[in-house]
Amino acid sequence: MQDFLVFLRRFIAEPGRVGSIIPSSRFLCEQMLKSVDWASTDVILELGPGTGAFTQTIYQRLHPGTQYVLVERDSQFRSMLQSRFPDLPIREEATKLRSYLEEQDLAGADVIISGLPFANFQQELRAAILDEVQSVLKPGGLFITFQYSLQLQAELQDRFPWVKIDFTLLNIPPAFIYTCRNGQSENDQRGA
Repeated sequence: MQDFLVFLRRFIAEPGRVGSIIPSSRFLCEQMLKSVDWASTDVILELGPGTGAFTQTIYQRLHPGTQYVLVERDSQFRSMLQSRFPDLPIREEATKLRSYLEEQDLAGADVIISGLPFANFQQELRAAILDEVQSVLKPGGLFITFQYSLQLQAELQDRFPWVKIDFTLLNIPPAFIYTCRNGQSENDQRGA
């Protein structure tokens, strides 16, 4: 209930930055994370974790040695995340992913999970964030995000050679899940 109230207050205060009035459901979380190969994932970035609806599940699935960085702009959400996950680095700007990885001497990300409300952003900001995502995502890496419409579909298909779209009704509101791969494997080409 505390997470719901914080989300609602932050949505009312900044509807352009907070995409929903409630945290994401566990059903959306499971759909978002089903494509992640946890055993071969060494670096994960989570953009816009909010109160940590996905963070707890990701945190529990990490294998030893995996680097996990949260990127959350909202100061109230950052405070909540810091108290819940004191050992995780939390940064502020999704347009500075390269510098955050360099701070930790990391070459790139295997997986980037995003809860950012891209539909609410001006095109310049959306493009800057997606440029940064592409610049740090390793070859074969996954960018996974959800949105409440198909508005982002064409832009993601222009940027990534492989984009899969799923849908879940079991979220408020129902959500489209985009799983994008930076490069294709033979299996991806056969399944496309």
